[in-house]
Amino acid sequence: MSNPSSLRDLYSTNPPTWTFTSPANSTGPPPPPQTSKIPSHTFSSRPVQNSIFELSPALAEPGGLDLGLFLKTLFASTVLGYTTTAIAMPWEVGKCLLQVQWVPRDAEQVDDAEPPTEEVVEEMSDDESGEELYFTEPLNSGTSRYPIPRPADERGYVVRKNVMEESTRPDYVIPVGSADGVWAMMKTVGRFRGEGWLALWKGLLTECVTDMLSTTMQPLIHNALQGIFTPTSAPLYVFPASSTSLLIPVASHLITGFILSPLDLVRTRLIVQSFNPQHRTYTGPIDALRKIVRDEGGVSGLYLHPHLFIPTILDNTIRPLISLGLPPLLAAQLFPGTLVSIESSPVAWGVVEFASSCVGLLATLPFETVRRRLEVQVRGRAQPLKTCVEKRPIPYNGVVDAMWHILTEERSDLPVEREVGRRRKEKGKEGEKEREKGEESLWRRTGLGQLYRGLGVRLSASLIVFVLGAITGGGGEPGWAEL
Repeated sequence: MSNPSSLRDLYSTNPPTWTFTSPANSTGPPPPPQTSKIPSHTFSSRPVQNSIFELSPALAEPGGLDLGLFLKTLFASTVLGYTTTAIAMPWEVGKCLLQVQWVPRDAEQVDDAEPPTEEVVEEMSDDESGEELYFTEPLNSGTSRYPIPRPADERGYVVRKNVMEESTRPDYVIPVGSADGVWAMMKTVGRFRGEGWLALWKGLLTECVTDMLSTTMQPLIHNALQGIFTPTSAPLYVFPASSTSLLIPVASHLITGFILSPLDLVRTRLIVQSFNPQHRTYTGPIDALRKIVRDEGGVSGLYLHPHLFIPTILDNTIRPLISLGLPPLLAAQLFPGTLVSIESSPVAWGVVEFASSCVGLLATLPFETVRRRLEVQVRGRAQPLKTCVEKRPIPYNGVVDAMWHILTEERSDLPVEREVGRRRKEKGKEGEKEREKGEESLWRRTGLGQLYRGLGVRLSASLIVFVLGAITGGGGEPGWAEL
């Protein structure tokens, strides 16, 4: 066997079983460049869940619906919603009565002194015998005093000149100036003989049904609009983004509020009407709907009457628009260059929502007040509603007319102090000077404060929600649940 002269003759190059591919030969798109960009402020993309499925998430799982579990969850959701509404209802009643109460500027310009009298001289004739004069008192023999008759209407009722007159005020109407806040109005309603403490829960069933239907319908309408206009899985609350990012949530709230507007009308009238059965117009929500449909233009009148349609559209558009669109704008101003959301910064997001809630109340409360006053006005052939608070004797002609008359003909410095004529005389010159100074203030001359009745309790509720959110670490859904 011959040995090879060199091992090089035995070396052979085997083909490689794997190769390296250059990045230049790849056909896919290149990776995006790493750039430092300030994150945009976004809302949480989680939609508002149905209250029933939120209590029991197992109902939303595939595999069929468990009827027993569904009924138990429905019952628990109903009890929870009814209890929550019952706790907040007294504050809602007090706020609604303050918003509807009419306080004219001349409310304190009334004197409770006795009405003027006129003297009537009685002349004795010569035919009168001495025996008749014997039984006549000397003081009444010559003159007698008779009160001057008050002006009356065509039906014989005395014309009411001022809302502070007790003689002409109906016994079921709470006197003007009895309360200057929601808590004071709640105590006044409870102590008033025509109302009572149970009157603080007027309209409770209607309010509970409205809340449950709203929390159920709004997510369904939102998801339906999302499936029609935004079939992709892009976040819904990104701002700024396409026009549909904010349009869909606002549209869902608007459609829900418009559908449930008859229940809001019934709730307002049940709260404002007298609690006394003798002066009560509606016995319940079903009776109220039946009478309104019968006397005030049918079903179309419930939705399309200008005094109801326009305030409903304004209220249900401005409220969600501010609660959804204002927080990202405030976040960009308060925390520039920082991503602020419920998931990343719950406390900072709570500050943003609290600030937006305070600003939003200044814009939404006047429209809510006007809506309540227009809802109290009856139309068609319906009889005037006997309210437990003073209302304007002349109806408003619309939103602009109502807001204008509230600002120009009402006063805001409640409570109104009633002064008897003798007390006015006993007061010195110092009291007169103080009153003249008070009349110069803008708050006293205008009804600006009447448009913001209930602002304090709303801000307190927002503050409580903010503190609880800061303690528990945030969470929840976009927007604030106003009391």
